[in-house]
Amino acid sequence: QVQLVESGGGSVQAGGSLRLSCAASGYTIKTYCMGWFRQAPGKEREGVASMWPNGVDTHYADSVEGRFTISQDGAKTTLYLQMDSLKPEDTAMYYCAAARRGWSCQFSTTYNYWGQGTQVTVSA
Repeated sequence: QVQLVESGGGSVQAGGSLRLSCAASGYTIKTYCMGWFRQAPGKEREGVASMWPNGVDTHYADSVEGRFTISQDGAKTTLYLQMDSLKPEDTAMYYCAAARRGWSCQFSTTYNYWGQGTQVTVSA
């Protein structure tokens, strides 16, 4: 059974940084697509960053390009999202997601498994 557990969220001032982690069990990262999504109150879920199985190809939302970095550990069990230069508009619940295929990784419909989320709050 696949389980994804996010951690690392919290409250930070604008300009600060946070590093989110997603621990995967019953699943090997770097086999299929992995991604980070977020949802703010009253808004639709949006893709933040995604990684292809080769561990090299990535895709970022325009709003986070150059500020966020998706990565994975060598043991293939943890996915990360390094978030720098945070803005108040980054405030949302952040979710880790895993797929059962290795293409179209930028689309939320690709993903089969979701974590419970970790809250990120950025104050001005």
